[in-house]
Amino acid sequence: MKESQSGMLIVISGPAGSGKGTVVKLLREKYPELGLSVSATTRKPRAGEVDGEHYYFITKNEFEKKIEGGEILEHTVYHGEYYGTPKKAVADALASGKDIILEIEVQGAAQVSTLFPDCVAIMLVPPDFNTLVSRLEGRKSESKESEEYRLNRAKIEIACVSNYDYIVVNENDGADKCADKIAAIIEAERSRVSRNIAVIDNFFN
Repeated sequence: MKESQSGMLIVISGPAGSGKGTVVKLLREKYPELGLSVSATTRKPRAGEVDGEHYYFITKNEFEKKIEGGEILEHTVYHGEYYGTPKKAVADALASGKDIILEIEVQGAAQVSTLFPDCVAIMLVPPDFNTLVSRLEGRKSESKESEEYRLNRAKIEIACVSNYDYIVVNENDGADKCADKIAAIIEAERSRVSRNIAVIDNFFN
């Protein structure tokens, strides 16, 4: 997949119920050379979630100290809890030439796009709103209030799609195909002339 030496930042966002976690997991199984930045959050772990693998679970006080210390690349508040990306891991990966995925919220994606204007921003969405409702209800891990919050937030997030480079629809039982579509986008982006200046320079030096 890689054709140049500089690391590429891939931002993947989408509303709750879009299937981001599943698709990103499949994508990295197919392309293990893709790195994944583990986000930090102040919310409590869900059943089966492992600290340092799914998220870094920290307190609000710890999170706020990291923001003040410049250790957080981007952050947002979702349903009263902080979510954010530790800066050092991303910087180290890019400096080493590794492509890295950020699976982050819309607000955080806007912050990253400002700092890294050449990042590849992809929004993942369900095929329609009714599908989104069904997926959230199917989780059976959220209160009715939480479901309503996520549905209202989803409309706000999807309305930001014009800030993204690509939109990919995740059909029901289509996560594998969705991962292939994102892989194709990444592969095409690796071939952009602007990402391969060193290759061109080799013909004139």
